[in-house]
Amino acid sequence: MGTVSAAISISAAAAVVSRPAGRRRHRGSASFRCSTSAAGERQALFSRIAPVYDHLNDVLSLGQHRTWKRICVSWSRVKKGDRVLDLCCGSGDLAFLLSQKVGLDGEVMAVDFSRQQLHTAAYRQEQRWKLCYKNIKWIEGDALYLPFTDCYFDAVTVGYGLRNVVDKSRAMQEIFRVLKPGSRASILDFNKSSSLFTASLQSWAIDNVVVPLASGYGLTEEYKYLKSSISQYLTGEELEKLAKEAGFSVAKHYELGGGLMGNLVATR
Repeated sequence: MGTVSAAISISAAAAVVSRPAGRRRHRGSASFRCSTSAAGERQALFSRIAPVYDHLNDVLSLGQHRTWKRICVSWSRVKKGDRVLDLCCGSGDLAFLLSQKVGLDGEVMAVDFSRQQLHTAAYRQEQRWKLCYKNIKWIEGDALYLPFTDCYFDAVTVGYGLRNVVDKSRAMQEIFRVLKPGSRASILDFNKSSSLFTASLQSWAIDNVVVPLASGYGLTEEYKYLKSSISQYLTGEELEKLAKEAGFSVAKHYELGGGLMGNLVATR
């Protein structure tokens, strides 16, 4: 196993698609930076919270986020030997689960726009080493311009990432493009509920539990962002429509955690 920085690279087997002007690739690594100011601000935000992200997830969800992530991976129908993409991989929870599913004959491409999150993921890979983790590649990249050829993956997962992408329609089109026909995308995130009770409970929890806990780590403003990002997100019905507009033949959104979370399952 190499150093953490060396682990952030791209497989030579992945053919890189052409990128529009305004994106740049750094020689020797996979780095496709988004140039818009909104994306840059979100990239900086996730870099700041990276050191405590996993600990806060455990505390704030009472460990339930691990169950939701296992469900997300299960619904992707990934199997031994598959080549899969974990988009907006963060610190790697879904990528590690996928790695165990696909085994040594499979491949996991884990993409995120925050280099700090990728460093955290690569460090966790070294600390929790399992033989199958050799199949993971950590890639710094832009969800709107994925560096892979069409129909490249057997499954795609996204955990708490689509909500933070500037252009969700474009991101969904990219997910569709890189998936093989008949394959699935499984997308887990906070649920923008149409239920007034659930939405009120979610808002109360963020104001009275999430933000106060985050303030203990000096991250008050970073976690205040969570509330606005959910309010600007899509409902389950809107996510289903977005997936079908991108070309998916079937799209179904499921509520989890009493309606606080949701998982979109879309079949190409």
